[in-house]
Amino acid sequence: MTATKKTLKRELILKAASIIVQEEGVEKLTLEAVAKKAGVSKGGLLYHFPNKDELILGMVEQLSTSFITEFNERAENDTHSQGRWTRAYMNTSFSGDQDASDLFTALSAAQFTNPQMLKLLQDEYANIQNKIENDELDPVRSTIVRLAIDGLWFAEMFGLALPNEELKQKIIEELKTYIKENE
Repeated sequence: MTATKKTLKRELILKAASIIVQEEGVEKLTLEAVAKKAGVSKGGLLYHFPNKDELILGMVEQLSTSFITEFNERAENDTHSQGRWTRAYMNTSFSGDQDASDLFTALSAAQFTNPQMLKLLQDEYANIQNKIENDELDPVRSTIVRLAIDGLWFAEMFGLALPNEELKQKIIEELKTYIKENE
């Protein structure tokens, strides 16, 4: 199997796992269900992910890498240094990309099955928080913005009193204003 075919098959399997968790819940995430959803044999799935923990870890790694890459690119391309990391976090979080939703799904699966899997993401978040605290803004304000964004994510992920789309957009605009007031 070529590297490209291998990568595509791996991505297909990870996407299938994410769909199962989103649509049916973590408890329905089995290797058999993922293989069926991805249209691969169980042996084909096991070639890429020898067990369920490796599959979930693969979900977390792929999606967190994607998020971190986009976050860093947004900050590096921002021409205004003050608040660049906080803006990058906000814009990456609300880019409308399915990756954020998929990342929450992977996090949910990891937390449910093996909380130690979150270590990678905890380290990445510590790095993000450090950048946000040293963003030429008041670190309390920039951290409040990050926590508000995370709160919106988690409300969406767990269906916890999620604000309607209009209110969500007003909250996002207020967070942008909150950052600008400090510039």
